[in-house]
Amino acid sequence: MSVPARSWSESRAPYAPGNSVRTYVWELPVRVSHWFIFLSVVVLSFTGYYMHNPFIIARSSTAYVMGTMRFIHLLAASVFICAFLLRIYWFFVGNEWSRWDAFVPIRREQWRGMGRMVSYYTFFRKNIAHYVGHNALAAITYMLMFTLMFIEILTGLALYSYTVSSRVLTFFIGWLPRLIDISHLRLAHFCIMFTFFIFVIHHVYSAVLVSWEERNALIESIFTGYKFVPEAEIQESKAAKRVSQ
Repeated sequence: MSVPARSWSESRAPYAPGNSVRTYVWELPVRVSHWFIFLSVVVLSFTGYYMHNPFIIARSSTAYVMGTMRFIHLLAASVFICAFLLRIYWFFVGNEWSRWDAFVPIRREQWRGMGRMVSYYTFFRKNIAHYVGHNALAAITYMLMFTLMFIEILTGLALYSYTVSSRVLTFFIGWLPRLIDISHLRLAHFCIMFTFFIFVIHHVYSAVLVSWEERNALIESIFTGYKFVPEAEIQESKAAKRVSQ
C-alpha cells in the first residue's frame, strides 16, 4: 500500500541544497505521456481551428489544404489517444506520486492541502506548502483535465465515425451520436480546446512559480524526473510506509 506525499510545516528550515535529497519522482512513462500530450494538443488545436475556420488561402487549384490538415489532425489525435492511455495505465502501476490515489482527494490531508494552496494563491498565506509530488490543488485540477481529455477523445471519435464507415468505431462510439446531436458534439469538441488553452497558460505560470518558491528543480524534473526533496520529508515518507505495511 503506497502513502501519498504529505506537506511539511512552515516552521521547518527553508529549502537549501545541503538538507535535500535528489529524488526520482516523475518516472519515464509520466514524462513521455506529458510531452506527447502537450505536443499533440498544439497540433490538434492548430489543425482543428483551421478545420473550423479555414484561414489559409490556397493559391493553386491542386492544393489540398483541408485534406492535409484533416490528415495531420487524425494523426495527432492517434498520438494523443496513445499518450492518454499510457498515462491512465500508469495511474495503476506507477510510483506513489503517479498513482490515481495521489490525484483523487480521498483523504482529509488532501482536502487540507487544497485549502492551503487556495490560501497561498489568494494571498492569504505567505509561504507555500511543499510536496514531493503534485500539491492537492494541482492534482485535482489534473484529474479534471484528464476528464476533459477523455470527453475530447469520445467526441472526436464520434465525429470521425460520422464521416467514415467503420464497424469498430460504430461498435465502440456509435451510440454517442444517437444520444447527443452531432452539432452539439462538434461544439463541445471545439470549446474544450479553449479550456486546454487556459489550462496551459495557468500550468506554465504555476509551475514556474512553485519551482521558484520551493527551489526544488520542478521545471527540470519534467525532463529528468528528479526533484530535490528535504531529508525530513523522505524520512517521514519511509516511516509512513513502514507503518502501512
